Amino acid sequence: MKSIMVVDDEVNVLSSLRRVLRGYAWDISFFSCPFEALKVLNSKSIDLVLSDFQMPQMDGVTFLNRVREIQPNAMRVILSGHADLNRVLDAINRAEVYRFITKPWNNEALRISISQALDVGALLQENKQLAELIREQGTVLKRQLAELQKIKEKHPEIARVEWDEDGCIDLSEEFDC
Repeated sequence: MKSIMVVDDEVNVLSSLRRVLRGYAWDISFFSCPFEALKVLNSKSIDLVLSDFQMPQMDGVTFLNRVREIQPNAMRVILSGHADLNRVLDAINRAEVYRFITKPWNNEALRISISQALDVGALLQENKQLAELIREQGTVLKRQLAELQKIKEKHPEIARVEWDEDGCIDLSEEFDC
């Protein structure tokens, strides 16, 4: 089950988000204090953090930067009623925010955005795992190729292969056919 954290200092916004996100197979935690949310991030893995942009205790960009430091793989989405484009771009760039959603939001668009962010996050994680697997396999392959080269140098007859006109290995000399 995907884990989501929602942080907004306005209790009525949290209540509204709780209603909008009800019924999905997501484990959702709601916080009105970003400091409390950060404490939880230190002990619980979160797939997505949805944060208000402007909170009195800590602004959303600072909060999401801290989220990125604690859990770099968590997707970050910011929610705001402020439309200052420069601040929005700064948030997206500095906190590496996946998506910016305006208040008031469209309920269906919000759910779709969260679902897409979770899907993208899962794909990014899978890509990282596959890249690591490729690196590991590359290391093993290099070691095996080096061993093969040593064997070829020591026993060159082992590596001699005869091919027939169809591209198959010709073993006729081996079996005197």
